Amino acid sequence: MTPIKNNFFQIISGEYRGRKLNFPDAPGLRPTPGKVRETLFNWIQFEAYDKTYLDLFTGSGSLSFEALSRGAKQIISIEKDANAYKNLEKNRKTLKSNKISILNQDALVFLSKKNSKLFDFVFLDPPFNKNILPKALKLLAKGDFVNYGSKIYIESEFEITLKFLRENFSEKIKINKQQQSGAVNYCLLEVL
Repeated sequence: MTPIKNNFFQIISGEYRGRKLNFPDAPGLRPTPGKVRETLFNWIQFEAYDKTYLDLFTGSGSLSFEALSRGAKQIISIEKDANAYKNLEKNRKTLKSNKISILNQDALVFLSKKNSKLFDFVFLDPPFNKNILPKALKLLAKGDFVNYGSKIYIESEFEITLKFLRENFSEKIKINKQQQSGAVNYCLLEVL
């Protein structure tokens, strides 16, 4: 078992503002930096409340718990790593919330199953340099997880282009916002 070091992130705004939550050391686990999270939630601040979220490749849970703090209706978080999953459950219990469900499974397996629930927001932050993002986007579109107006937030090691989206996402989609912070490219997409 990997020991949990002093790894923390702080919730930026909302009900749990200022709360520090820890996360374990795990291969490829890189929490979304506070500056990037703040930018994302500034982008969606007027449409984030009382919405449904799907957080694939949850990792530290920084995106899920920030959405929870800002009034999400329901969040489904998917995390494959057993230690990260246990820690996410511990943090969920600390916040005493029943609005977040955390599943210990592979996100690509989750996406390959028949879905009956559409999500307003999808967080897509897979491990870098493993060619997972194209597979996840294809399954996301094929599985009816999103609909007209749904927003998809992506973190990647490369800039997302319309050409890349056309090759990997069968639905019509546009890039609403895009920025870079260090080695992380991040963007907000909207399904048309």
